[in-house]
Amino acid sequence: MDAVSVALVGNPNVGKSTLFNALTGLRQHTGNWPGKTVDAAVGSYRYRGRLWRLTDLPGLYSLQARSGEERVAAQFLREGRFDCTVVVCDATCLARSLVLALQAAEGGGRVIVCLNLCDEAAERGISTDARTLGRLLGLPVVETSASRWEGVEALRRRLSELCEMPAPSRVPTHDSTESAVRRASEIARQTQRRIGQERSWRGRLDALLLDRRAGYLVAFALLLLVLWLTVWGANYPGIVLERLFSALSAGLRGLLAPLPPWLTGILLDGVYDTLARVVTVMLPPMAIFFPLFTLLEDFGLLPRLAFLLDRPFERCGACGKQALSCCMSLGCNAVGVTGCRIIDAPRERLLAILTCSLLPCNGRFPMLIVLGTVLFHAAGVLPALLVALCLTLSMAMVLAVCRLLSATLLRGQPSSFVMELPPFRRPRIAQVLIRSLLDRTVFVLSRAAAIAAPAGALIWLCAHVNVAGNDLLTWGMRLLQPLGALMGMSGAILLAFILGFPANELVLPVLIMLLTGARTLGADAGMPLLLAAHGVGGLSAVCMLLFCLFHWPCGTTVLTVYRETGSLKWTALSVLLPTALGMGLCMLIHLIGSLI
Repeated sequence: MDAVSVALVGNPNVGKSTLFNALTGLRQHTGNWPGKTVDAAVGSYRYRGRLWRLTDLPGLYSLQARSGEERVAAQFLREGRFDCTVVVCDATCLARSLVLALQAAEGGGRVIVCLNLCDEAAERGISTDARTLGRLLGLPVVETSASRWEGVEALRRRLSELCEMPAPSRVPTHDSTESAVRRASEIARQTQRRIGQERSWRGRLDALLLDRRAGYLVAFALLLLVLWLTVWGANYPGIVLERLFSALSAGLRGLLAPLPPWLTGILLDGVYDTLARVVTVMLPPMAIFFPLFTLLEDFGLLPRLAFLLDRPFERCGACGKQALSCCMSLGCNAVGVTGCRIIDAPRERLLAILTCSLLPCNGRFPMLIVLGTVLFHAAGVLPALLVALCLTLSMAMVLAVCRLLSATLLRGQPSSFVMELPPFRRPRIAQVLIRSLLDRTVFVLSRAAAIAAPAGALIWLCAHVNVAGNDLLTWGMRLLQPLGALMGMSGAILLAFILGFPANELVLPVLIMLLTGARTLGADAGMPLLLAAHGVGGLSAVCMLLFCLFHWPCGTTVLTVYRETGSLKWTALSVLLPTALGMGLCMLIHLIGSLI
């Protein structure tokens, strides 16, 4: 039998993607903020001998679409290519969700209402009469709690029964959204009642987090805690991985012994050692940072952070939604650039894309931590505090550059947006671990490894190709020494940043190779002592730290910017902006430090 096509629609943040996962068994990424899904996801499952193909459309509030993601969903629905439409409604806020259900019913075809988040509604003392609701709507209604898999089987069964019946023909009334809102409010009033009191801790916590002063302090404290746990927890796994890769390298050398020395050098000292360094440096902190970050996301803190930052971004001519893409950039700048799709206005989306790389990604954290150890002569909470302060400085620079671009190249009035603050939810630990480790950590790590492998071969060639008695790396350090000294660093440090263009994770191992004179990538366990032995401390460490924060984005991010903008001009500007800012700050700090 032919597959049955089903459209899954609903307001943002009603648990639509969670329901999609429960029905299809796929691990579709679900984030606790509105507008997370900007592309249509497709999945399928088998039920009663038939194939059911689900399309998870972006969230929208009505068919009179405004934002880009709403227009995508509205266009899918108007094309009428689905055998059935499931409108997912929020049981905790029924009146708002019913607007879309009423409009979808007017368009004809098979429509079923899925009343989701019934567990949260019960916790908040809200009861819904599903039978009366179905009678008033003239549509079948199924109650579900998708996160607990409650009602999922009943929804599958009701879908199957509905699709066995002929599609009803309806005469569209072409009611406006305003009239649909009045009808939805009346239906919700007749079908819902409060049977208890909502727990008061939610309101008190919201009042704390949304306070213009206390909210920033709480956000900074949580960020510091996450960074400290990341720094503290990544040490031992990094050592274990380093020993594991060393032992594996010894075995590979025995296997590849019959090969020519130059080929063994490229494969082991170049490609393998580079991949080993990238995995050793990236994997432990990512395996800690991403789950912790996802827990905060699931709990509902990121939308509240966006609310706090909305006013500063608006004053700088940007959009408050950029706060969400900034949060994504902390994991990976390329992911942050892609996340800018949630911003509807083209000018403000471009502002966000151009400033994503001003925030340090996961690949820069090891360098920041090492420099913090050099500056404080100790490990522990102080380097974590320094990283938190660096993130605060980076956010300030994002706002400053947005203000500059809004007044020059990208003039225009900031647009307004409506963002619903989702209720606080108990994070689902198992889903958080699967999503953060597989969907985020492995994805970012595999992409970095794909770029690092050819980069390792290139670095090995530069270290072993001699010209006039010196290898190419030595010539590069000598050529860059005047500029490096002007910036308070050295030619070796500047060359390490350049060779780290494919992936920021390469900067530290390449710098070890350059400073020690070795021509293979080395471990960074003694990096603070090595830097101090080569005169890097105090002023030089500060300059290195600033350039680590603000320099050209990695190759993956540059490619992503080009794909998102389709413009070489804006891609070049995304590279020049952080580079010029970093070089200017380093020169200024070095000049002031030298005078003092």
